[in-house]
Amino acid sequence: MYETLDIYLTRLCRSDQGTEGRLSIPALNFSCPCLELPWRDNKPNISCIPPGTYPLAWRESRRWKAFHIQNVPGRSFILIHSGNFAGDVAMGWKTHVHGCVLLGTKFGRLKGQRAILVSRPMVRRFNTVLRGRKARITIKEQWREAA
Repeated sequence: MYETLDIYLTRLCRSDQGTEGRLSIPALNFSCPCLELPWRDNKPNISCIPPGTYPLAWRESRRWKAFHIQNVPGRSFILIHSGNFAGDVAMGWKTHVHGCVLLGTKFGRLKGQRAILVSRPMVRRFNTVLRGRKARITIKEQWREAA
């Protein structure tokens, strides 16, 4: 059996169009861009989750097969999955998440909005690398404001 694998999500840039960061697994030499909702005081469905360390577990349902970030205070069903947008819908931006983390290969623009691109292949790679392993994710902030 594997020992617990440490995953790090470092938040780098924030705006109403989303929170850009980098997800890394140093022990497996894995790293990719990630996108979350803007910080909105940890409010369910509209905010990224608070910094901290959380266990990860594989979750399957009729709709999802994804890693689930567990034990987030005041939150549930926080997944790591594919998608492009994580903007504040109250400000007119599109989103594909309700608090989850999107992975991709690079940042760019789609339909005039900041986005994470080539998401599905990166999520498949992440799921394959982690499959069957016990893991925890540490989220930390290293902010700069987006232009």
